[in-house]
Amino acid sequence: MMPSSHDWINNPMGVVEGMFAQRNSNPQWGSKVVEYFKDKLKEKEAHTWVPSLNDVPLHYLKPDSLVKFRCLIQDMFDPEFYMGVYETVEPSNNAKVLKCGKYKDVTECGVDLISRNTVTSERQTFYCVPVPGESQWAKDSYACSSQARVVPSTSYVPSRQKRSYEEDDDMDTQPQKQRELHIEHHGNGDSKRQETEAPSSQTTTPSDCSSHLDLNFPLPGERGPACLVKVYEESDSFKLNDTIEVYGILSMSPVLSGVAEEKDLASSLLDPVESMETVEEQRAHSPPASLVPRLHMLFAKRLQHNNPLLPSAPLEDNSTVFSSFLSEITSVRADLLAYLTHILLGDGLAAEYLILHLISSVYSRRDVLPLGKFSLNLSGCPTTSPYTDKLYTIIQQLVPCSYRLGMSLQNMNSLRLVPRKDYVANRLVSGALQLSNNTSLFLDETQLEQGQLDTSGVRNVTALGNLISWQKVDYDFNYHKMEFPCNINVLISSEGRSLLPSDCQVHLQPQVTPSNMEEYFSTFLLAQMSSQLNRYRVYLTVARTLDYSISDEVTKAVEDDFVDMRKDDPQSISAEDLHRLLVVARLLSLSLGQTTLSRDCWMRAKHLEVLRTSRTEQQKSVNGNEP
Repeated sequence: MMPSSHDWINNPMGVVEGMFAQRNSNPQWGSKVVEYFKDKLKEKEAHTWVPSLNDVPLHYLKPDSLVKFRCLIQDMFDPEFYMGVYETVEPSNNAKVLKCGKYKDVTECGVDLISRNTVTSERQTFYCVPVPGESQWAKDSYACSSQARVVPSTSYVPSRQKRSYEEDDDMDTQPQKQRELHIEHHGNGDSKRQETEAPSSQTTTPSDCSSHLDLNFPLPGERGPACLVKVYEESDSFKLNDTIEVYGILSMSPVLSGVAEEKDLASSLLDPVESMETVEEQRAHSPPASLVPRLHMLFAKRLQHNNPLLPSAPLEDNSTVFSSFLSEITSVRADLLAYLTHILLGDGLAAEYLILHLISSVYSRRDVLPLGKFSLNLSGCPTTSPYTDKLYTIIQQLVPCSYRLGMSLQNMNSLRLVPRKDYVANRLVSGALQLSNNTSLFLDETQLEQGQLDTSGVRNVTALGNLISWQKVDYDFNYHKMEFPCNINVLISSEGRSLLPSDCQVHLQPQVTPSNMEEYFSTFLLAQMSSQLNRYRVYLTVARTLDYSISDEVTKAVEDDFVDMRKDDPQSISAEDLHRLLVVARLLSLSLGQTTLSRDCWMRAKHLEVLRTSRTEQQKSVNGNEP
């Protein structure tokens, strides 16, 4: 018999063991287990019943229950062996019973170690962290949509749904409070500090980096649980830096921490092979389960986007959402353009280009060239006010994931941007550029001051340049570099033209000069209803994921137009200018909900580029020393 409606959440091992018992008649029992849970989660809203590690404190979750985790694969450890099938001996009557070791960390007592029925299997381990830079509105939206009911160790029984009614006014801060409660529950001030602060510089020693209290988050100030995900099926289909949602069986047995400590003391004496592991490696790979729970993956889905306001399946598969979006895209775009124009101090042209930037995404790679990227340098930003702080706050409210990097001399010289391999602990030490796809990276160059970049600073600036130009980060493996492609939207705010490369520079021309920047921004922030912000958030995600093509007829017209433009003055437009114009035309089409290039859009893109370049030329003549 299969478990009843919610037993499959509270006791998933009951399903596993039930199917294992039928293995003789059903040799494919392992795949049947996965199918069972996938089918259950296809039921209407069933996925909302499963508690999430992202927004439920760990001590509220039942061990060996079904949970989910929205995360980034930060590291991949070497495969490990475990007893997939083992035999136990009952002490009372010496009866032998076959047991299933899959989806478990610890075997039952009385294992017959010399049994011929033991089956050794292999599983992969992923070290996963919460999605770096996830916006608070996204976290709150995910938490609000949950209908999971969890039972803590106390008599208090929280309900996500109940809380959303009773504490609606406090909803913005509640997920943050829950995470703080989780940390305080362990009563360790050091663990709180280490969990919320990334290692500050390259000078950290290997042993410090390997501390079991360092949860290896890519970004400083991040909170949330890290997790060791045990992968049984199709581990090759996942890769480093994938953003995934894992459904699996939670394991946080205190025995795991005890096992790790015993290994530290006894492994070198008892097992020469085990002694090849360093203490640092054991700490990194076997951290306390109270800080880093184990999650035995039943299955995981790769997230095409991280927007909780939209279904995770491709939008083309959901015709209702898709047609609804297309019907009102023009009005949403107009509202967003007006909103961003206010934010950009009345500069409508800069607002147009900011929309194009926010919906840009790498859709393909031709040799080493990433196609579709559109990094934007917004120059002319005020430096005597908190303008860039406020601008980033607005962007943070619009996109699911973002990170602001103030390019001060201290940050450039001290921050670790590029992940590196720690061979002592046998793990990848994260860096601030280990980000999920479509993260908005805001580089604030207005914080630049006079001074000298050290070796680390030069490396960091080079890494940022490579990220912008080639959408790749070269991870440091000590003896060599390993190239990891990425898809990160880079916006650079600067006073003059940026020192970093960019696909497009727009010089800000304020039409209003607020006497109080704080008040100016507060007015617009308060005026925007959350429902209106949600429309913008849906719009930006959907526009980014639309397919796009150019017909042969329009391609021929564009080629003819290019020839005409060069006829009078061959220097007036280069191949690079044409490429940028095609990118602008593509993004402009998508921003209007059009999946193919029309003649009108092409002419409109040309007009935008004429306005932008004439403004840039005008600025060059004002500042003759600017490149």
